[in-house]
Amino acid sequence: MKAPAVLELKSDLGGGKTTFVRGLARGMGSTDIVASPTFTLSKIYKTKSGEIHHFDFYRLDEPGVVADQLSESLADLKAVSVIEWSKIVKDVLPADRITIEFKPVATNTDERQISFSYPDNLAAIVKKLETKWARVQP
Repeated sequence: MKAPAVLELKSDLGGGKTTFVRGLARGMGSTDIVASPTFTLSKIYKTKSGEIHHFDFYRLDEPGVVADQLSESLADLKAVSVIEWSKIVKDVLPADRITIEFKPVATNTDERQISFSYPDNLAAIVKKLETKWARVQP
């Protein structure tokens, strides 16, 4: 059985999370306009192979019904779920997820150091992504 694709994004405000999702959407063939879901809590972008479900829990003190929406998204095997400010929904997130952390680079405010963490069973997927990235990066 295929596992859901879940990306947990971590950074400070203005850290590059939405910019990352723009690149993800473009890389997956979406022509949708990607914007931060901070005020709408979630957005869906159509791609050539499915959808990206983008969640932002920054403004919430408790997840409420949006946690139910996230649970439905996580069950959709054709969707990539991207979650910002995930602490409030940590009990809903699967252990099998890729966490991407963006840290500012002191010498250039436009640059970020990006680190990935993931369980061993997702290592092959990350390796495949690294190989594709090496072929397309400038």
